[in-house]
Amino acid sequence: MTHSTRADWLRRRNALWQRLRTLPPTPGTPEFEATAAELSALTGWDRARILAGLGLPDPDRPGAP
Repeated sequence: MTHSTRADWLRRRNALWQRLRTLPPTPGTPEFEATAAELSALTGWDRARILAGLGLPDPDRPGAP
């Protein structure tokens, strides 16, 4: 990955994290899920890991920290 490509990737990743942080912390809403899915596709992280990065529990895994 070239420097410019890497910088673009990092800017996009950071913008998606920022968008998730500014949305109401309500997994399941269309905007939240679309943004989380886009971040997942970009980073390769699963939904549970993204939710954990936001400090949110995964409602699909009851009892999981």
